[in-house]
Amino acid sequence: MANKGLLTRQNITEKSLQVFSVKGYFNTSINDILEATGLTKGGLYGHFASKEDIWYAVYDEAVKIWRSIVFKNIKKVANPLERIEITIENHLANYLGKDVFDGGCFFVNMLVEISGQSDKMSKHILRGFVQFSRLLRKWLEDADDKGLLKDGLNYREISNFIIISLNGAATLYSASKDTSIWKETITQMRFYINQLKR
Repeated sequence: MANKGLLTRQNITEKSLQVFSVKGYFNTSINDILEATGLTKGGLYGHFASKEDIWYAVYDEAVKIWRSIVFKNIKKVANPLERIEITIENHLANYLGKDVFDGGCFFVNMLVEISGQSDKMSKHILRGFVQFSRLLRKWLEDADDKGLLKDGLNYREISNFIIISLNGAATLYSASKDTSIWKETITQMRFYINQLKR
């Protein structure tokens, strides 16, 4: 019985992810979720107390999917600068470019929509971007320890710049579906990282 409950919860999360991704959080109604899942209100509320609760589960699922794509085989890469380049390429080509979520980049879309509407939800999304930036910063510090980088670089600014560039590409690609946006961003980010090398 518990297994069935977990499967139902997972089904709600997966179906709601696609609905939120296309319609946005505020334009998605509980009826949209009921239609996507085939559940009754009682069946839905047996697993989640509110639409906001569903959103948090959806966010966690989106993070899990994103990580599985962006960090695929990354632990095998010893060179921290290569790790950064592969992560950027995975994010742009294999996550964004493959339209993993129907509406584009789930995180950027949600942040734009929810900002100014829900401080709590906005901060939740922003924390994810900050954690990603900190990971890139750590890899830059590892590269510095290995003597791979020029002296006097500001790793916090560099890692934040990478995140800003990825989010800019995500926004423009979501709006236009012009593949040259993410392809050119890969080329330019490779060039940028190359400029950091000793």
